[in-house]
Amino acid sequence: MAWQIRKSKETFIYFGKGGILILLKKWRSHNMYDVIIIGSGPAGLSAAIYAGRAKFDTLIIEEKPMSGGQIVNTSEVDNYPGLPGVGGFELAQKMREHAQKSGVTFVKEQVVSVEDKQEKKLVTTNQNKYEAKAVIIASGASYRKLGVPGEERLTGMGVSYCATCDGAFFRNRTVAVAGGGDVALEDALFLARGCEKVYLIHRRDSFRGAKVLAEQVQTNEKIEILYDTVVEEICGEGMVEKIKILNKKTQEEKMLPVNGIFVAVGMVPNTVKVIPHLALDDTGYIKAGEDGRSSVPGIYAVGDVRTKQLRQVVTAVADGANAIASMESDGMIS
Repeated sequence: MAWQIRKSKETFIYFGKGGILILLKKWRSHNMYDVIIIGSGPAGLSAAIYAGRAKFDTLIIEEKPMSGGQIVNTSEVDNYPGLPGVGGFELAQKMREHAQKSGVTFVKEQVVSVEDKQEKKLVTTNQNKYEAKAVIIASGASYRKLGVPGEERLTGMGVSYCATCDGAFFRNRTVAVAGGGDVALEDALFLARGCEKVYLIHRRDSFRGAKVLAEQVQTNEKIEILYDTVVEEICGEGMVEKIKILNKKTQEEKMLPVNGIFVAVGMVPNTVKVIPHLALDDTGYIKAGEDGRSSVPGIYAVGDVRTKQLRQVVTAVADGANAIASMESDGMIS
């Protein structure tokens, strides 16, 4: 019996007697790339686009169900040049499509470790092992939790970390937002469009978010601001029914009846589980400058996961481009 064997990147293709065609998926235990990008938010996708333009053999490892990072949870992105008011999901999809056209490869796997082997980096996932000449960490950040009783138990049952994702479930109802930064202010304004009432709970006596957002919140009749106040407990049987709050100045405690609470108290960088041997700052962000260079040659950090003053879509996109430029300057890819 004569067999003709053709080998592709993903499969072995066997043409057998009588035109029988058998496809067997190739077991990919070890693959070599020029660049591996961990994460597919704006920074990672931007890096992928520039890597593709440089003709680097590039792999993006994404853990989340969809690309885009935090912007997929944003109803409108109003500060991306040329696209005022574009939907976050729409922008993320356009970025992914652009990256795909650049010829990069996407896989949905969870990164377990990144090891520095001097001239090459070994990336281990829950399914495979990959090698690369350089690695870009674009793993972003996760929602910080309040850490109060009832939060874990009622997550998904009235406790949410994404107003644009879950706000529609609370139309004509009463909700609370915990936080005082840009995200908290944006969440309160977004929820006020459909909710009967929104309590904005902030532990300080003034907002740290953008002034224009603070002014909009302060003049919105549906939003009641509770300054110098913290959430102590989230209560309810099966669903959120009320929250226990404390005014730090007066020490007055009271129960506030709400149907849901949206937590917007910042982010935690996704670094520890990925590469614990990199130099981090006191809050866990990877130490890297505008050029993306980390403390380990050949490993770059971009987007929300690195130390930076401003975490926005436009700065994340710039990070991705800068990292590829640094990589070329460093002579990592030959």
